Amino acid sequence: MSQGTGYYVPSPSKWPIIGSTALFFMGFGAAFTMNKLPLGYGMLITGLVILAFLIYGWFREVALESEAGKYKAQEDKSFRWSMGWFIFSEVMFFASFFGALFYMRVLSIPWLAGADQELLWSGFSADWPTAGPGFDEKFTPMGAWGIPAINTMLLLTSGVTITLAHWALQKNDRGALKLWLFATIALGVTFLGFQIYEYAHAYSELNLKLTSGAYGSTFFMLTGFHGFHVTVGTIMLIAIFFRCLSGHFKPEHHFGFEGVAWYWHFVDVVWLGLFIFVYLV
Repeated sequence: MSQGTGYYVPSPSKWPIIGSTALFFMGFGAAFTMNKLPLGYGMLITGLVILAFLIYGWFREVALESEAGKYKAQEDKSFRWSMGWFIFSEVMFFASFFGALFYMRVLSIPWLAGADQELLWSGFSADWPTAGPGFDEKFTPMGAWGIPAINTMLLLTSGVTITLAHWALQKNDRGALKLWLFATIALGVTFLGFQIYEYAHAYSELNLKLTSGAYGSTFFMLTGFHGFHVTVGTIMLIAIFFRCLSGHFKPEHHFGFEGVAWYWHFVDVVWLGLFIFVYLV
């Protein structure tokens, strides 16, 4: 019920089962692809198509419910708690990868280079970055003061522009809202373009690959998953941009915008950690 202070309870939804179907195809598709089994790419693409349909359909349904006035203060509180816990889960996700990086650099690699391991890995030193013992193929680590520094500036600037867009929305300045939101999207797309170029440069000129042992795997897993989150965040920004063009969101009722802004700030903070611990240190 949406009347008074009652909590709005929607009708039974088809979207969760569609989401489960997408995950089924994506999970098996990814596993089959990595093991070079037939149907891998086909299942993976099918899962991604179903996921895209899910995101569009479910988000559209929620947006229409919001614009119809079905969400009141209690629903808004639930959305805020849900988004907060979702971002916390993402923090833990990246914490596991940062923890793996810490474990390798501080514990396992020095141990493998220790005197008691000399018979197994003769001549191996604990210098970082390294592929680890047993890797003879050489690579050049990614420097910090090139594209990574530019991308840091881009994301930090995007954190400012999304904040300016939020302030404009609170003041009901629709023109400034659209301008700063569009600027945030442009900065996100530019970041992704530079990251694609960085990966091509790493593979073609630095011989730095996902298979380059300890450094290569952590570098591409951390920066790759962050790039995926930037991609998702950019899609979310584009979605709310078109909602703004359609006149959605009001100064007193705009959690759909705020939730995306929270996510984008999270992406910014994670990149700062990556720039410091993956590129600089």
